[in-house]
Amino acid sequence: MEHAHPFYLEWWNLYRPPDAHEHNMSGVTSYDVGHHHRYAGMTEPADDVPGHVHAYAFETSFDDGHTHRIRGVTGPAIPLPDGRHYHVFGGVTTVAGRVPHSHRYGGATDVR
Repeated sequence: MEHAHPFYLEWWNLYRPPDAHEHNMSGVTSYDVGHHHRYAGMTEPADDVPGHVHAYAFETSFDDGHTHRIRGVTGPAIPLPDGRHYHVFGGVTTVAGRVPHSHRYGGATDVR
């Protein structure tokens, strides 16, 4: 029987563009199969150009005996009047658990 483990290469830890910035992300997933999960992480770096996006990948809290993986790409930068910006994000976690299931997540990054 074949045995395998997922491997996630988070390349933004290896290279950082010179004028890059990141955003913090956090929240609580949807309530499914009697529980929810918390998540918190940081986006990959990206240069501050109009319409830029950030990739992200991290793991949820350990609840009900398991975790889920969250990964995706934010929406484009949403400018604010003061010159700063934020991004919206959302998606569905990986499937896990005694009863296989996923959770929805979404929100907005911090402002930079």
